[in-house]
Amino acid sequence: MQAIEIVHRNGWHNICLESDSMLVLAFKSVFLVPWTISNRWDNCLALTRQMNFLVTHIFREDNCCTDRLANIGMSCNSILWMNEIHTQAKTNYFRNRLGLPYFRFVNG
Repeated sequence: MQAIEIVHRNGWHNICLESDSMLVLAFKSVFLVPWTISNRWDNCLALTRQMNFLVTHIFREDNCCTDRLANIGMSCNSILWMNEIHTQAKTNYFRNRLGLPYFRFVNG
């Protein structure tokens, strides 16, 4: 929701939002949104209707850079705005740009 509000505030109109979260489904069904945030969610949906807006689900293995940035964002206490590639995501970014595969291994 914050991303949509920031995009609107900056006057950006062509937006493609990719997420590895199944919450992407909330764009298709308002019943998945908790009632405590439903008013703000409805306002964000109204903002997206004023934009050329596309939302898609992407598996984290398909975009390791986004997964890394999401993990960095989760460790922050406030909104983090970056104009450059975060140092912890550079390796993932360049691997993604080169089309190199990304594998996740779980130690068990």
